[in-house]
Amino acid sequence: MKQIFEAFLSGTENKVDGIARPVSVAGYMTSYDFKSIDGRLHLLIGKDEDENWVRIGGTEPYFSSWVNELAQQIAKHKRR
Repeated sequence: MKQIFEAFLSGTENKVDGIARPVSVAGYMTSYDFKSIDGRLHLLIGKDEDENWVRIGGTEPYFSSWVNELAQQIAKHKRR
């Protein structure tokens, strides 16, 4: 399984293409970093102590739905 994979997030008009990669963040067992190809969007998510995906950081503004979108793509990627 590749660690880095292509991902996308739903934008207001079009999808935002980017690259997701696992990263280490203190306090989170699992965390991923998403950066858009054009460099305008950054999203960092991780699993909290209850195993829920939460936003750790990134660019503002952001859509809260992006956390779930990226989490679903991570799960799909891990099944490959």
